[in-house]
Amino acid sequence: MKRAARILFVITTLDVGGAEKHLLWLARGLLLRGFQVDVAYLKGAGSLAPEFLSSGAKVAKVRFEHPADAPATCLRLAALMRRGRYDLVHTHLLKADALGALAALLARPGALVASKHNEEQALKRQVIGRVHGVLSRVPRRIIALSDHVLEYTVARGRAPRERLRRVYYGIDATRFESGARESTRARLGIGPATHAALCVARFHPQKDHATLFRAAARLCADGCDFRLLLAGGDPFYGQTERLRGLAAGLGLCGTVDFLGIRGDIPDLLAACDLFVLPSRYEGLGLVYLEAMAASRPVLATRTAAIPEVVAHGVTGLLVEQGDDRRLAASWKRLMTDRDESRRMGEAGRARVAERFGLARMVNETIEVYREALGDRAFF
Repeated sequence: MKRAARILFVITTLDVGGAEKHLLWLARGLLLRGFQVDVAYLKGAGSLAPEFLSSGAKVAKVRFEHPADAPATCLRLAALMRRGRYDLVHTHLLKADALGALAALLARPGALVASKHNEEQALKRQVIGRVHGVLSRVPRRIIALSDHVLEYTVARGRAPRERLRRVYYGIDATRFESGARESTRARLGIGPATHAALCVARFHPQKDHATLFRAAARLCADGCDFRLLLAGGDPFYGQTERLRGLAAGLGLCGTVDFLGIRGDIPDLLAACDLFVLPSRYEGLGLVYLEAMAASRPVLATRTAAIPEVVAHGVTGLLVEQGDDRRLAASWKRLMTDRDESRRMGEAGRARVAERFGLARMVNETIEVYREALGDRAFF
């Protein structure tokens, strides 16, 4: 490498979420390869910023709190792009994609790449889909994190198919090998014979905690000895009290633990026996990969990109979205058949190593960067 390639990431928030955690993994991988990485985010508290900084990335907030901020935000982003003389700008999440594309038209960085992380519901609105289609002509390449998201971005987002590339998320599985099971269970008051299930997700209707709670209520009615641990919060959506009320109304007090946003997910995965998240849709679901890396069987829904990650009957069980009866039955099956659960957990870890490794993701992303830069690529 003749010099350190300069990459600017632009993302909507740097608070805890799948896209944000993915970006942290990617930034770390690129930094280890000798790239210089800067990160700009638009809104939120930036709770992950210290982790980016400790990894060697520079972080700046470019304020965008309201649609009226858009012109000023675009100008500030363009100024940042010019000052940094970046070889490539890489945007993540819908607002950052749009504002980053407009800023790039002004600043003309070496190349622009966008990443699509989810089945963005806003794209189902015709006007937004059309605007997205126009702005999708600005990036030279668009990375979709799954085949499902790729097809959705073409169909709903009107993006040019020839510019899209699929790059699955990748994680460092070694981070999930040494969680503290016994001490974490003791700290949470979980007895040795009690089955523990973990759900890691923001409190948003997409994650369908309501179906999860109804399934848990069915297990309580069957007399099952279990605890359901919820790691997550709702910094933007105001759902916590609604979900607490729903749990109380279903008689789940003492069974469901609201743990808040956590930084000890490897320990929580080690403490649990099952990972469960019945999402209505997922672009991929980084938390499923983390659970599989920790050798935990996964209980999820057969929808969107989830079957690309969780192999039904091999690494976990999939049920139809919104079906609390089948969710409860599958949960009870994995609760009672410990041998099957163990086999699925081991198969999940092997699947992560084979298909969702960090080095593979970084290599494939760098290849997309080379395509975007064309003759100007030097790394």
